[in-house]
Amino acid sequence: MEKLYQALDKQVANLSVFFTKLHHFHWFVTGPNFYALHVKFEEMYDEINELYDEFAERMLMIGGTPSSTLKDYLAKASIQEATGKEKTEDMVKAIRDDFVLLVKELKDALQAAQEVDDEQTADLIITTLASFEKHIWMLNYTLR
Repeated sequence: MEKLYQALDKQVANLSVFFTKLHHFHWFVTGPNFYALHVKFEEMYDEINELYDEFAERMLMIGGTPSSTLKDYLAKASIQEATGKEKTEDMVKAIRDDFVLLVKELKDALQAAQEVDDEQTADLIITTLASFEKHIWMLNYTLR
């Protein structure tokens, strides 16, 4: 179970950092695609906020203890904070790259859940993977 707890806690940290990054981009996006991206970034941070809570609560349900401080999130997350200097296209690329990273790490977490026959956690991860893979596809097409 320890492997699963660590994998889930890392995603709690990632989702917290990603939420803040998406919110930052939502506030500071500019350019001809402002309206569409402003709205899309808000949709994304709302989704990430929900998942952040779901992953932390799932950890608690299965006996784990999720991180819950900014210091711990930043120490454990693989996702990097926004620099505050990103141009709009760089924002889209960063978000796409973060989703790619999350998909990779979630597949590792899925394996950890399946190793301990935790189908409910596996289901949460599979559903999340499907959403994130769709975001990657849409962001790739945005960048064309």
